[in-house]
Amino acid sequence: MYLEIVTPEAMLFSGEVDSVAVPGINGEFQMLDNHAPIVSLLQEGHVKIKGNIDLNEEVQDKFSKDGDDTLLAINSGTIELNENKIIILAD
Repeated sequence: MYLEIVTPEAMLFSGEVDSVAVPGINGEFQMLDNHAPIVSLLQEGHVKIKGNIDLNEEVQDKFSKDGDDTLLAINSGTIELNENKIIILAD
């Protein structure tokens, strides 16, 4: 599945991932390959990305690692998943 993470400042990540978990306004939820389409608001928390991802040097300081997970702290945002492409607009 393909993931894009965009902030007002820059595109932080763009690439293939195995799964993504996000802090939805009604609780955390995870999306795997071939997940049903979804649009949701996000609240403060961490976007958890699983997969072998390669981060640009310019944005590596925004991400952290927790075991196999790559984490990105967000304050809020929106997420759209359609046809195995996830777009996260994060603050």
